[in-house]
Order: sequence, then structure tokens, then C-alpha cells
Amino acid sequence: MKAFLDEDFLLQTKTASRLYHDYAKEQPIIDYHCHLSPKDIAENRVFDTISEAWLAGDHYKWRAMRTNGVAEKYCTGDAPDKDKFQAWAETVPYTLRNPLYHWTHLELQRYFGVSDLLDGKSADRIYDVCNEQLPNLSTQQILQKMKVEVVCSTDDPTDSLEHHEDWAQNGSGLQLLPTFRPDKVLFTSDVSAWNAYVDRLSEASGVEISTYANLLEALKNRHDFFASKGCKLSDAGLERLYASEFTEQEATDVFASLRKGKAVSAEDGDKYRSAVLLELGRMHYEKGWTQQYHLGALRNNNSRMLGKLGLDTGFDSMGDFPQARALSTFLDRLDGTDQLAKTILYNLNPTDNAVFATMVGNFNDGSIAGKVQFGSGWWFLDQKLGMEEQMNNLSNMGLLSRFVGMLTDSRSFLSFPRHEYFRRVLCNLIGTDVENGELPNDMDLLGGMVENICYGNAKQFFQF
Repeated sequence: MKAFLDEDFLLQTKTASRLYHDYAKEQPIIDYHCHLSPKDIAENRVFDTISEAWLAGDHYKWRAMRTNGVAEKYCTGDAPDKDKFQAWAETVPYTLRNPLYHWTHLELQRYFGVSDLLDGKSADRIYDVCNEQLPNLSTQQILQKMKVEVVCSTDDPTDSLEHHEDWAQNGSGLQLLPTFRPDKVLFTSDVSAWNAYVDRLSEASGVEISTYANLLEALKNRHDFFASKGCKLSDAGLERLYASEFTEQEATDVFASLRKGKAVSAEDGDKYRSAVLLELGRMHYEKGWTQQYHLGALRNNNSRMLGKLGLDTGFDSMGDFPQARALSTFLDRLDGTDQLAKTILYNLNPTDNAVFATMVGNFNDGSIAGKVQFGSGWWFLDQKLGMEEQMNNLSNMGLLSRFVGMLTDSRSFLSFPRHEYFRRVLCNLIGTDVENGELPNDMDLLGGMVENICYGNAKQFFQF
């Protein structure tokens, strides 16, 4: 029987162990998509308690705690930090076979040297041990400890990017780069909130936005500004890509109605989104950026809790939206004018894995290796089974060797062991194939592939 979380955790064969320890383990980290705070990095924040570092903002843990019968005051509420930690510790034993159990103990080991299991009885001692070490684990120290070379934050077009600029002038070692995320300009169901956002965009860009043409001018202004601050990626979080048939006049008319505060039909809203996404796609191509699309989340399912707690508090789930036709149409419109930027498509519903894995192959034209990518397992799928299924689909229908690998997609500075988790899963997949005689036992060939997926492909693809 193997020990829990030993040096060969998740590595089921000797070949897998060798691939991980000799080729994957020491690779630096390029975290090309996350939700870390640029302010916390630039100001080198030191967390006061492990609860502040570990539980604040972590809707994965909040969902588990609620399911375990923990009151909301210990999740998003005003309970003391130590009480919140105790509530989480008492929940941990109930997360067996959930990736949270692995991530929790990996993070305790890697950051704090704690190998004991976390539960209600060990909570007091582990809380104190972690808190004693926090003064030596500032945000910058964490990034250095985990060998993080690049962090790409997620930023609204109206953001000032002052902390990125401060880092560019005063920081060292790490690249801290913004990512252009224009979701709020696309969501029109709440017309009042949409108009308030367009007003903020107008102020940030210096463009009076009264027409659709003004909107595109304002977005272009902010796009240029982001590029001047080192931005190389965009992102959008959508139920699906929008690729309705529309005319320029229709987009103009829908915008005018929205700007007057009038609600529009779902069909007209889709036309507006289709038009804006297409124009943004052209901007991304012009800049040489990589565009990312996170597709398939059904958000804000619990209206009562949304009203009490707001967005991003743990009440989102997988959706079952039709994806293939819109994906094909949207990518083809850009490719048809030779304006398709490097693209990464992330899928949230495993039912659609084969759709995504085959769709990317339609638009890889030989101009750039892996130009259109099937992105890593995302959100509910960034666990062992989800990672394996994504990589197996990519392997069978595309080129795993050109995969740009893992990212954290996290708000927590303690989440970087997810890269280790991914690397172990990757090495185990390949190692199992070798020992089954399905791949050659050629360490130069396989080791190079592992190094590239863990680090080299992303470095080359994004031109960091």
C-alpha cells in the first residue's frame, strides 16, 4: 500500500515517477490565466491569518462547507477567522474523493511543511503552525517559492492597470501582465447595469459613447492601452460563443435601444454580442494576442443567495448549451478574412470534450504550431478525472504534444500546487502507456514532450 501524498502521489508506475521527477517537477510555472490581485502582488501583501489567505474568496471551499451543513457566517460571513478555519477543518474529512482533499493537503505540505491530516482535532495546532509562517510567505515570496515566471491577471477594460505599471517599473523577476476581459459590455439582460458599465467605459476611454461606432472606438482605445502595458491575452466567460447573423445596421439599432434604457429581445441581444465579439476578435488578431473563451457555465442559479451574497460566491454550475455550430461559425468568420488570432477554447461540460477537441483542428492552418488550442480542464473539470478526459480527447483527436498546459484560474495565492497536480496526472497518463507498450520507452522523446507541456509550449506560444 502506498502512503498518502508521498513523493509518488498519483504516479502509478516507475516510468511515470521518472517522467515527473526528472522532467516535470522542476519546470517553472507560467500561470497564463488567473484571478490573482495585481494590487496584492505589487504591494507584496502579507496575510494576517491562514483563513484570510486560504478561505476568503474560495467558492470551492464554501460550496463544500455549505453541503456539510456549515452556516454561512463561517463561509462568507463575519465569524472570526479562527472559527472559519475550524469549520473548514471539520469539513475536510468529508471531502474524501473530492479534489479539495488533495489540494488542501498538498498546499499544507508545500507551503507550510505540514504533513498531518487536517480535521477538527488538528485544526488548532495547524492554524497556529501556518500563522507562524505567514510573515515569511508574502505574495511575492509565494510566487518566488513556487518558481512562477509569469502571472496573467484578469482585468476589466475600465481598469487603470496602475499596479501592473507599478510592477513594470519597480518589480523584478516575475512578469505581471494584464488580460483584457470585456464580459460586462456583452451582458445586456440588466439594461440599467449595462448602461452604468458603458458610462464607466466612456470615462475610462475618454470617448463619449452614444452610438455603436463610439462603443467600438472606446473598446479599441482600451485595447490599445492594455497592449501598451504588456497585455498579450484576452478572455471572455460566456455560456457559448455568439455567432448570430447580423448587419451593421442591426447592431447599431440594438445598441441605440439599449443606450436608451430599453430592454431588447434575446435574439437582438445575441446579434449585438455577435457583432461586438467579432470586432474584438479582429482587434486581438491585429495585436498578435491570444484570445481565450471560457464556455459553458450556468451562473447565478440560486437567486435567493445571489441577492444576499452577490456574484462569484459558489452558486454556479455546468450548463448544457449547444456549442458546436456557434464555435464553427464564429471561428470561420474570423478565419475567412484571415483575422483569426491564436485561440484557446475551454469547455466546462465533459459531454462536449470531443466537440472542442475536433473543432480546434478545423482552424489549425500550419501558420503557428497549435494555433487553436483545446484548453485545460476548467473549473469543475480541473481535477484528476477532468484533466485525464481533456488530455485523452486531445490526444486522440489532436496533438497533445503541442498543448500549452495548465493554469490555476484561481483567486488564491496558495493554489499553485494545482500545477504540480496537473503535472503528476500528465506523467501518469504517459507513463502508463509506456508500461503497457503503447508508447516507446524513449525518455528523451517523452521527457521533452513533458517539459514542453509543463512549460516550454506556453513560453513559446504566448511569446513571454
